[in-house]
Amino acid sequence: MTSQTVSSAGQIQTRADTLSSNRVLRNTYALLAMTLVFSAATAGISLAMNLPHPGLLLTLVGYFGLLFAVSKFRNSALGLVSVFALTGFMGYTLGPILNHYLSLPQGGQIVMTAMGVTGALFLGLSGYALTSRRDFSFMGSFLAVGILVAFLAGLGALFFEMPALSLAVSAMFVLLMSGLILYETSNILNGGETNYIMATVSLYVAIFNLFTSLLQLLGVMGGDD
Repeated sequence: MTSQTVSSAGQIQTRADTLSSNRVLRNTYALLAMTLVFSAATAGISLAMNLPHPGLLLTLVGYFGLLFAVSKFRNSALGLVSVFALTGFMGYTLGPILNHYLSLPQGGQIVMTAMGVTGALFLGLSGYALTSRRDFSFMGSFLAVGILVAFLAGLGALFFEMPALSLAVSAMFVLLMSGLILYETSNILNGGETNYIMATVSLYVAIFNLFTSLLQLLGVMGGDD
Protein backbone atom coordinates (compact mmCIF):
# COMPACT_ATOMS: atom_id res chain seq x y z
CA MET A 1 0.00 0.00 0.00
CA THR A 2 1.47 3.35 -1.04
CA SER A 3 1.73 6.38 1.20
CA GLN A 4 -0.72 8.21 -1.09
CA THR A 5 -3.29 5.46 -0.60
CA VAL A 6 -2.82 5.61 3.18
CA SER A 7 -3.20 9.40 3.10
CA SER A 8 -6.39 9.17 1.02
CA ALA A 9 -7.84 6.56 3.35
CA GLY A 10 -7.02 8.79 6.34
CA GLN A 11 -8.71 11.77 4.74
CA ILE A 12 -11.83 9.73 3.97
CA GLN A 13 -11.96 8.48 7.54
CA THR A 14 -11.51 12.01 8.92
CA ARG A 15 -14.27 13.28 6.65
CA ALA A 16 -16.58 10.46 7.75
CA ASP A 17 -15.85 11.17 11.43
CA THR A 18 -16.60 14.88 10.89
CA LEU A 19 -19.90 14.13 9.17
CA SER A 20 -20.86 11.73 11.96
CA SER A 21 -20.01 14.30 14.66
CA ASN A 22 -22.00 17.00 12.85
CA ARG A 23 -24.99 14.68 12.59
CA VAL A 24 -24.87 13.87 16.32
CA LEU A 25 -24.53 17.59 17.09
CA ARG A 26 -27.54 18.54 14.93
CA ASN A 27 -29.68 15.78 16.41
CA THR A 28 -28.60 16.72 19.93
CA TYR A 29 -29.49 20.40 19.54
CA ALA A 30 -32.81 19.57 17.88
CA LEU A 31 -33.80 17.17 20.66
CA LEU A 32 -32.49 19.55 23.33
CA ALA A 33 -34.66 22.36 21.97
CA MET A 34 -37.74 20.10 22.03
CA THR A 35 -37.07 18.84 25.55
CA LEU A 36 -36.51 22.38 26.85
CA VAL A 37 -39.84 23.49 25.37
CA PHE A 38 -41.59 20.43 26.82
CA SER A 39 -39.95 20.95 30.20
CA ALA A 40 -40.95 24.62 30.20
CA ALA A 41 -44.53 23.61 29.40
CA THR A 42 -44.72 21.14 32.30
CA ALA A 43 -43.11 23.72 34.59
CA GLY A 44 -45.72 26.27 33.47
CA ILE A 45 -48.57 23.84 34.17
CA SER A 46 -47.10 22.97 37.58
CA LEU A 47 -46.71 26.68 38.32
CA ALA A 48 -50.22 27.62 37.17
CA MET A 49 -51.83 24.80 39.14
CA ASN A 50 -49.68 25.60 42.20
CA LEU A 51 -48.71 21.93 42.50
CA PRO A 52 -46.64 20.93 45.54
CA HIS A 53 -43.04 19.89 45.20
CA PRO A 54 -42.74 16.06 45.24
CA GLY A 55 -40.04 16.22 47.91
CA LEU A 56 -36.38 15.30 47.89
CA LEU A 57 -36.78 11.51 48.06
CA LEU A 58 -39.34 11.24 45.26
CA THR A 59 -37.37 13.71 43.14
CA LEU A 60 -34.18 11.67 43.48
CA VAL A 61 -35.98 8.37 42.81
CA GLY A 62 -37.75 9.84 39.79
CA TYR A 63 -34.62 11.49 38.43
CA PHE A 64 -32.25 8.54 38.79
CA GLY A 65 -34.92 6.02 37.77
CA LEU A 66 -35.72 7.89 34.56
CA LEU A 67 -32.03 8.54 33.93
CA PHE A 68 -31.44 4.78 34.14
CA ALA A 69 -34.27 4.22 31.66
CA VAL A 70 -32.74 6.74 29.24
CA SER A 71 -29.37 4.98 29.45
CA LYS A 72 -30.90 1.51 29.06
CA PHE A 73 -33.01 2.39 26.01
CA ARG A 74 -30.69 4.99 24.46
CA ASN A 75 -30.47 3.08 21.18
CA SER A 76 -34.22 2.62 20.69
CA ALA A 77 -37.41 4.64 20.39
CA LEU A 78 -38.04 4.03 24.10
CA GLY A 79 -34.97 6.17 24.73
CA LEU A 80 -36.77 9.18 23.26
CA VAL A 81 -39.83 8.43 25.39
CA SER A 82 -37.60 8.22 28.47
CA VAL A 83 -35.92 11.54 27.63
CA PHE A 84 -39.26 13.34 27.47
CA ALA A 85 -40.43 11.58 30.64
CA LEU A 86 -37.28 12.72 32.45
CA THR A 87 -37.37 16.32 31.22
CA GLY A 88 -41.11 16.55 31.79
CA PHE A 89 -40.67 15.30 35.36
CA MET A 90 -37.88 17.80 36.00
CA GLY A 91 -40.08 20.54 34.58
CA TYR A 92 -42.81 19.54 37.02
CA THR A 93 -40.38 19.78 39.96
CA LEU A 94 -39.30 23.21 38.70
CA GLY A 95 -42.83 24.65 38.93
CA PRO A 96 -42.98 24.85 42.76
CA ILE A 97 -39.43 26.26 42.83
CA LEU A 98 -40.46 29.05 40.43
CA ASN A 99 -43.54 29.68 42.54
CA HIS A 100 -41.32 30.26 45.55
CA TYR A 101 -39.03 32.73 43.81
CA LEU A 102 -41.89 34.57 42.11
CA SER A 103 -43.34 35.23 45.57
CA LEU A 104 -40.26 37.28 46.51
CA PRO A 105 -40.39 41.11 46.25
CA GLN A 106 -38.38 41.08 43.00
CA GLY A 107 -39.25 37.53 42.05
CA GLY A 108 -40.05 38.16 38.41
CA GLN A 109 -36.76 39.95 37.86
CA ILE A 110 -34.82 37.18 39.65
CA VAL A 111 -36.35 34.46 37.46
CA MET A 112 -35.84 36.39 34.22
CA THR A 113 -32.25 37.26 35.15
CA ALA A 114 -31.46 33.63 35.98
CA MET A 115 -33.02 32.57 32.69
CA GLY A 116 -31.11 35.19 30.71
CA VAL A 117 -27.76 34.38 32.34
CA THR A 118 -28.33 30.65 31.81
CA GLY A 119 -29.09 31.20 28.14
CA ALA A 120 -26.11 33.51 27.67
CA LEU A 121 -23.73 31.07 29.38
CA PHE A 122 -24.97 28.12 27.34
CA LEU A 123 -24.72 29.97 24.04
CA GLY A 124 -21.34 31.48 24.91
CA LEU A 125 -19.76 28.25 26.14
CA SER A 126 -21.21 26.14 23.33
CA GLY A 127 -20.15 28.73 20.78
CA TYR A 128 -16.62 28.75 22.15
CA ALA A 129 -16.38 24.95 22.06
CA LEU A 130 -17.75 24.88 18.51
CA THR A 131 -15.51 27.60 17.09
CA SER A 132 -12.30 26.73 18.93
CA ARG A 133 -12.84 22.96 18.52
CA ARG A 134 -10.61 22.46 21.55
CA ASP A 135 -10.58 19.08 23.22
CA PHE A 136 -11.94 19.40 26.76
CA SER A 137 -11.88 15.66 27.49
CA PHE A 138 -9.27 16.30 30.19
CA MET A 139 -12.06 17.81 32.31
CA GLY A 140 -13.99 14.54 32.54
CA SER A 141 -12.55 13.14 35.76
CA PHE A 142 -12.53 16.54 37.48
CA LEU A 143 -16.19 17.14 36.60
CA ALA A 144 -17.26 13.67 37.76
CA VAL A 145 -15.57 14.07 41.14
CA GLY A 146 -16.67 17.69 41.50
CA ILE A 147 -20.33 16.93 40.76
CA LEU A 148 -20.32 14.03 43.24
CA VAL A 149 -18.76 16.18 45.96
CA ALA A 150 -21.15 19.08 45.28
CA PHE A 151 -24.15 16.72 45.29
CA LEU A 152 -23.19 15.21 48.65
CA ALA A 153 -22.42 18.65 50.08
CA GLY A 154 -25.82 19.84 48.89
CA LEU A 155 -27.54 16.96 50.69
CA GLY A 156 -25.54 17.79 53.82
CA ALA A 157 -26.53 21.45 53.62
CA LEU A 158 -30.18 20.44 53.29
CA PHE A 159 -30.26 17.91 56.13
CA PHE A 160 -28.19 20.01 58.56
CA GLU A 161 -29.80 23.33 57.51
CA MET A 162 -26.59 25.14 56.60
CA PRO A 163 -27.50 28.11 54.33
CA ALA A 164 -23.89 29.18 53.80
CA LEU A 165 -22.91 25.71 52.57
CA SER A 166 -25.99 25.64 50.35
CA LEU A 167 -24.90 28.88 48.68
CA ALA A 168 -21.37 27.55 48.25
CA VAL A 169 -22.80 24.43 46.59
CA SER A 170 -24.87 26.58 44.22
CA ALA A 171 -21.77 28.52 43.23
CA MET A 172 -19.92 25.24 42.69
CA PHE A 173 -22.69 23.95 40.48
CA VAL A 174 -22.61 27.09 38.34
CA LEU A 175 -18.92 26.44 37.65
CA LEU A 176 -19.31 22.68 37.26
CA MET A 177 -22.29 22.91 34.90
CA SER A 178 -20.48 25.50 32.81
CA GLY A 179 -17.60 23.04 32.56
CA LEU A 180 -20.01 20.23 31.67
CA ILE A 181 -21.39 22.25 28.74
CA LEU A 182 -17.86 22.74 27.40
CA TYR A 183 -16.96 19.10 27.99
CA GLU A 184 -20.09 17.60 26.40
CA THR A 185 -20.01 19.87 23.35
CA SER A 186 -16.34 19.06 22.83
CA ASN A 187 -17.08 15.38 23.37
CA ILE A 188 -19.62 15.41 20.54
CA LEU A 189 -17.33 17.30 18.17
CA ASN A 190 -14.41 14.96 18.79
CA GLY A 191 -16.41 11.75 18.50
CA GLY A 192 -16.32 10.88 22.19
CA GLU A 193 -20.12 10.94 22.37
CA THR A 194 -21.92 9.29 19.45
CA ASN A 195 -25.37 8.91 21.00
CA TYR A 196 -27.42 12.09 20.67
CA ILE A 197 -29.94 10.96 23.30
CA MET A 198 -27.26 10.73 26.01
CA ALA A 199 -25.69 13.98 24.80
CA THR A 200 -29.07 15.71 25.05
CA VAL A 201 -29.62 14.52 28.60
CA SER A 202 -26.16 15.69 29.68
CA LEU A 203 -26.73 19.17 28.25
CA TYR A 204 -30.28 19.36 29.63
CA VAL A 205 -29.08 18.44 33.14
CA ALA A 206 -26.33 21.06 32.87
CA ILE A 207 -28.82 23.76 31.84
CA PHE A 208 -31.35 22.75 34.51
CA ASN A 209 -28.81 22.77 37.33
CA LEU A 210 -27.24 25.98 36.06
CA PHE A 211 -30.62 27.71 36.09
CA THR A 212 -31.69 26.48 39.55
CA SER A 213 -28.27 27.31 41.04
CA LEU A 214 -28.44 30.84 39.63
CA LEU A 215 -31.96 31.17 41.02
CA GLN A 216 -30.71 30.38 44.51
CA LEU A 217 -27.77 32.78 44.28
CA LEU A 218 -29.89 35.60 42.86
CA GLY A 219 -32.67 34.84 45.32
CA VAL A 220 -30.35 35.58 48.24
CA MET A 221 -29.43 38.90 46.67
CA GLY A 222 -33.11 39.61 46.17
CA GLY A 223 -34.05 38.95 49.77
CA ASP A 224 -34.69 35.19 49.89
CA ASP A 225 -34.05 33.98 53.40
